[in-house]
Amino acid sequence: MDTSALNQKNSHHVRSNSLPSKPHPFIDQVDEQLCRLKEASEATSSASSSELCHKLNGLQDLHDSIDRLLRLPLTQHVLVEESDKKSFNDLLEGCIRLLDLCDIAKDALLQTKECVHELESVLRRRRGGEMFIASEVQRCLISRKLIKKTIYKALKAIESKSCQKIQATPAIVSSLKQAEVVGYNVVESLLSFLAGPKLPSNSSRWSLVGKLVQSKRVACEVEETSRNEVALVDAALHSIASQKTKKSDFLVHVDNLQSSLKIFGSNIKELEGDLEALYRRLIKIRVSLLNIYNH
Repeated sequence: MDTSALNQKNSHHVRSNSLPSKPHPFIDQVDEQLCRLKEASEATSSASSSELCHKLNGLQDLHDSIDRLLRLPLTQHVLVEESDKKSFNDLLEGCIRLLDLCDIAKDALLQTKECVHELESVLRRRRGGEMFIASEVQRCLISRKLIKKTIYKALKAIESKSCQKIQATPAIVSSLKQAEVVGYNVVESLLSFLAGPKLPSNSSRWSLVGKLVQSKRVACEVEETSRNEVALVDAALHSIASQKTKKSDFLVHVDNLQSSLKIFGSNIKELEGDLEALYRRLIKIRVSLLNIYNH
């Protein structure tokens, strides 16, 4: 059996000297999916929830293809014969790091969802008056602050690893490492989305809040103010919690907040499902690698 059949035409892969002229179709499929995900990640610096769901679905498809590739006896033979212990350990550790990052994203989604549901319930009943609503909004802001802190710490850790280069390895190992990098980029985008954009100054914050006040439909403001739905939620929360809010504007702020929470709440559910599906696939890949390593 020609173990070099797993090498590829792709220029970013390091080939062995015994390269065949035609790679396995599964490798072509993995390469194509990697290229699409890379292009999608480079196309925009920020993403909406629908774009993130699309990227997460793309990652699921990529890992399904990788799983099929790892099941091939030829792939397993190449990994055992051409990869050293360090390469295997790097792949296994990479899976763990990505799973840990997904865990952080899952926790952030869960905490955000709980905060959104509690606040929606308070706003729907409209009991307790303005002071009670303002206090509940303040509680949500404190929760958001803690979520942001955790996310920023995770994003900083990703930044420190982003400079690491993929070493010269067999093509299949190179593809797996590239899939890890792409996975990091997508989950990083999700975390950045959940953290929301920073509001560096009161003036910029109130500029955004002013735009929200002028519109009765927050959904129409998405394209004008931000592609990130979280920005609308955060701005609406600050507008209610701030002492600068006039009583005449209070109901408008509450209506805006309800609209943005409704949009965001439905999107969280979809993101949760897609992230959980990716998480299961990552575990499956790690199990496959362990089985090959221990065979």
